[in-house]
Amino acid sequence: MKVTLSALDTYETSFTPLVVIELAQDVKEETKEWLKSRIIAKKKDGGAQLLFRPLLNKQEKETLGNENLYLVGASRTRLLLGAEAVGLVRECMDGTMRAFTYGTRLSFRGFHDDNDDFLTMAECQFIVKHELENLRARDEKMIPGYPQAKLYPGKSLLRRLLTSGIVLQVFPLHDNEALKKLEDTWYTRFSLHYQPVDHIRGYFGETIALYFGFLEFFTFALIPMAVIGLPYYLFVWEDYDKYVIFASFNLIWSTVILEVWKRGCADMTYRWGTLVMKRQFEEPRPGFHGVLGVNPVTGREEPLYPSYKRQLRIYLVSLPFVCLCLYFSLYVMMIYFDMEDWALHVHEESGTEWTSVLLYVPSIIYAIVIEIMNRLYRYAAEFLTAWENHRLESAYQNHLVLKVLVFNFLNCFASLFYIAFVLKDMKLLGQSLATLLITSQVINQILESLLPYWLQKKHSVKVKRKVQALKVDVDATLYEQVILEKEMGTYLGTFDDYLELFLQFGYVSLFSCVYPLAAAFAVLNNFTEVSSDALKMCRVFKRPFSEPSASIGVWQLAFETMSVISVVTNCALIGMSPQVNAIFPESKTDLVLIVVAVEHALLALKFILAFAIPDKPRHVQMKLARLEFESLEALKQQVTEKNVQCFFCK
Repeated sequence: MKVTLSALDTYETSFTPLVVIELAQDVKEETKEWLKSRIIAKKKDGGAQLLFRPLLNKQEKETLGNENLYLVGASRTRLLLGAEAVGLVRECMDGTMRAFTYGTRLSFRGFHDDNDDFLTMAECQFIVKHELENLRARDEKMIPGYPQAKLYPGKSLLRRLLTSGIVLQVFPLHDNEALKKLEDTWYTRFSLHYQPVDHIRGYFGETIALYFGFLEFFTFALIPMAVIGLPYYLFVWEDYDKYVIFASFNLIWSTVILEVWKRGCADMTYRWGTLVMKRQFEEPRPGFHGVLGVNPVTGREEPLYPSYKRQLRIYLVSLPFVCLCLYFSLYVMMIYFDMEDWALHVHEESGTEWTSVLLYVPSIIYAIVIEIMNRLYRYAAEFLTAWENHRLESAYQNHLVLKVLVFNFLNCFASLFYIAFVLKDMKLLGQSLATLLITSQVINQILESLLPYWLQKKHSVKVKRKVQALKVDVDATLYEQVILEKEMGTYLGTFDDYLELFLQFGYVSLFSCVYPLAAAFAVLNNFTEVSSDALKMCRVFKRPFSEPSASIGVWQLAFETMSVISVVTNCALIGMSPQVNAIFPESKTDLVLIVVAVEHALLALKFILAFAIPDKPRHVQMKLARLEFESLEALKQQVTEKNVQCFFCK
């Protein structure tokens, strides 16, 4: 028998705050009361059946100012039923992973009636967010007090409140005690150790844990490349023929590490339960708009937007804009080469120490310009992709990633391809690669972690002084925490972090046979990147909502595509070596044909390796097969029981 919320008491007089809702300062009282009633109302009445209270009472508001901050939580029973609703997966007593149900809760490992730790705080906050986002309009035609904020049946109330500016932000609170324990095992003590990925997952959720797991895996995977590259750089720099071995190792390395990661990722996500977590039908993304109609699949009322209009926007506006940006990127690249020629001319005329330093200035300036262009283009790409009006968040993300990756690839690597295959200057190629790689790493460390951390520390001092000056009887600890966290920056997801690793992977896999130290610099950067990214997650940004994830998504395909491009690039570099050219002094056609044949053979080897290495370990495959078999058997039994009942009814 399915247990429903209406059959259980999920109300508590006091609760642990999980989520904060900040309203605009001038929000009308009737709007506040309506929102409160919808949040605390029972599910059968269209509410979320959550717990809700203001951060400050009336007297405290008069003393401290009209802070429109509200705390949201949920009873233990409500959270368990919410875990069933979102499809969280847990390990059973028999070792299998199954979707949690409240009715069979005692069959799950680690569950006890007096145990409040069965669900992590991150999962509890994800459940609360899910319930808030699924508060939908019923008979309301508008938000009370705001006639211009129209509603229609089925519209997400929270999304409408956010787009109308009535709700400013919704964010989950940190658990200071758990955060301190996580920091102690993560980054506060400098030592070479594995990251506590399971603890990161318990606190921040699977999506962020997978990023840090991939960052750690990629860093350790770079070590063999760094170890092999160091003696190549020190002892055989001028002997270009030696790099044939290094390039061949590079090709195998780039294929094997991605396949091994897929296996490790499957093992982790099975253990976490997200690999077997069923995906619900995707809701329309918040920014999606159109004419109200009925979705033919779900039967729900929602905005409908013709596909041909979206295609027209993509092909007539977005595509030409991206091509224009790519052309501008190439134009800037040619200016960079003009600067290189000028610096070389000055050095040849003077030949002083200062002019030798001047040779690196164009590359440094170009690296800074590349970072600026990448960031400006990112804003334009986000605007264009939102304007295209994609219904699903996954479609929006795929189009955004495609736009950004194409531009970033050309912007970051076009100059290197030009130097390698047009100018054919391997010394300049190594110099440019080193400058671009190191400069971009330094800029990213400063802008992503050090600068935000410094600004956050200054704000934290101001908040502490304000709280210490309070003369009222208020929970200063909670008040200080909420005020401090609401002013923190919002973490926008792992997009930029994966993009940084993607470009780093390109620098290493495409041209490291010319500059073997690329992997060593990448390793050094990533060891500090782990700590700086951990710092910004824990102390710089608001705590992000947990998001279940079974893989790194479209980034796996992006890395695999880059590894294919690296095969072509490395084969071409080998074919350009003086030693290889000396073998075919008269017929360059034979040389080209042999290089192409070798390239195809290596690509074939690459795909054979990818096919030969299973994406999932065998024990995970067996458990998934067993789970599928048991699900089919259970479905057969249900159908049989239904047929028997129908037979006796007749």
